[in-house]
Amino acid sequence: MSQSVLIASGKGGVGKSTLTANLGAALARRGASVVIVDADMGLRSQDTFLGLENAVVFDLIDVVNKDCTLDQALIECPSVPGLRLLPASQFARMRALDSDRFRKILKILKITTDYILIDSPAGIEKGFRTLLNAGADQIVLITTPDDLCIRDVEHAASIVENKSLPRPRLIVNRLDNELIRQHEMPSARSIADNLDLSLLGEIPEDPVVYRSILRHSLFINYDCKARGAVLRIAGRMTGEMIPFPEIGTEKVSLIRRLFPKTVKEVTSLDRH
Repeated sequence: MSQSVLIASGKGGVGKSTLTANLGAALARRGASVVIVDADMGLRSQDTFLGLENAVVFDLIDVVNKDCTLDQALIECPSVPGLRLLPASQFARMRALDSDRFRKILKILKITTDYILIDSPAGIEKGFRTLLNAGADQIVLITTPDDLCIRDVEHAASIVENKSLPRPRLIVNRLDNELIRQHEMPSARSIADNLDLSLLGEIPEDPVVYRSILRHSLFINYDCKARGAVLRIAGRMTGEMIPFPEIGTEKVSLIRRLFPKTVKEVTSLDRH
């Protein structure tokens, strides 16, 4: 059964667009047909993540305005068979996207697509609310484990609840194993429990992620911890019962107990 999934965040900078691109590729590599819809008007990024920045001719707003057909705007991703992109407009404002017309586009995509991943604009303003009104089947919220992001994603979840939409699922990004073990950072499970949201995935801090962005590549193309986390999320989305590694709570080997990794002390620079 085809599913449309709105991927959103309470604020920018949490890795939402990066995760959307890599999750779309992970689902496609499992044999699913996937379309990523970049709905971040004026700030499109999915074309760059997927290496398609030179392939964009038409965009989502062209389809909405009937300046082209949906098929003309969709771009095949040569490096990931089964994955297509519907790019955002680089110049239009979010008010150009009508929720009713967007709903019709999703309905057409569902005929031939297993998963439609919608990359929402960051924040909880008009763009996010417009996309909510289009009626996605699932909503996934992305947060990092700091109080500001957690508070903002809690606000986003309350907006979803007020619209009587399906309860969002949560992905916690940029988790640091040692900081969690030393009780400086909350675990993904504790964040999900406090927000009363179902935990879909936990992704560790991984330097390979940023290096892949610099290379205009997907981090699931590299052997790294973030790749394993996204593959587990893709599996859960397709119905597999995949356990959580519970970053920060795993058993530590004897060598690690004898020679623990220490976290650099944070020294306050008080001015007198």
